[in-house]
Amino acid sequence: MKSPEPLKKGDRIRIVAPARKISREEMEPALEKIKAWGFEPYCSEDLWAEHHQFAGKDELRIRDFQAALDDPECKAILCARGGYGSVRLIDALNFEAFKHQPKWLIGFSDITVFHLALHNLQFCTLHASMPINFKTNTSKSLVSIKQALVGEDYEIIAEAHPYNRPGLMEGQIIGGNLSMLYSLLGSPTSIETEGKILFFEDLDEYLYHVDRMMWNLKRNGYFNQIKGVLIGTLCDMNDNTIPFGETAEEIVHRHFMEYDFPVAFNIPAGHQADNQCLIFGKQVRVQIDSDQTLISFQNESQPKTRTEG
Repeated sequence: MKSPEPLKKGDRIRIVAPARKISREEMEPALEKIKAWGFEPYCSEDLWAEHHQFAGKDELRIRDFQAALDDPECKAILCARGGYGSVRLIDALNFEAFKHQPKWLIGFSDITVFHLALHNLQFCTLHASMPINFKTNTSKSLVSIKQALVGEDYEIIAEAHPYNRPGLMEGQIIGGNLSMLYSLLGSPTSIETEGKILFFEDLDEYLYHVDRMMWNLKRNGYFNQIKGVLIGTLCDMNDNTIPFGETAEEIVHRHFMEYDFPVAFNIPAGHQADNQCLIFGKQVRVQIDSDQTLISFQNESQPKTRTEG
């Protein structure tokens, strides 16, 4: 896998909105944070467009995203927010310029479609928070984005969970939003999971649908040859009048009982304030013990430094 170059002071981070619309007021905390990191935030006028719930019509969002991919001054592409709409863009985008001058792609949730597309092109990406959430994110969430962007070593520590299965995993993390992984199965954007560490998270789904998605992934062989699983937040789930009878965590646990690979719940990544950055596609070490899970990202080529703020 190829990693884009680490960012240095003054580098441009271009912000795009491939899905739901965002306002200038909602964007302001992120612009201030990016400047505080020493980078240059850049937004085109297209970013502020509106078309129903979307940040402009599909053609406009395609144009703005393509401009970010092609921008020779851009070193990272930060997606403003998720929602729905990224899948409407993916088949119209051209990644030829990106291949010659790759940039970090940053986002989560609906942005999973771009993570998978770039993984299939053999590029690392950052599963991390987005500007719509910067105001409420923990400091660890935001610091981890900068650490990943500048190539620092860093760790993510997750609390133990009763459904964890201890073990050591080394390999590439890949995945994203469970609903997106499910919806992209069978498409050119779906990924091969063999030999990978699978991560997923989700929110606001019906419990029966969580079970249906897990069955579909299982029946498609998604879990057959993986090294292990990391489960982020599964929050704000819905139930029917007649209860499904299991929580989201219980559903996921049941589906993994037949496998013997390591499993870790409680990973601080997903739809919550503590949404720490995962480097998708990068070689990583994950140690799951009885008291915690430790995810270690290391960049041997970079000097050992420490990021603040």
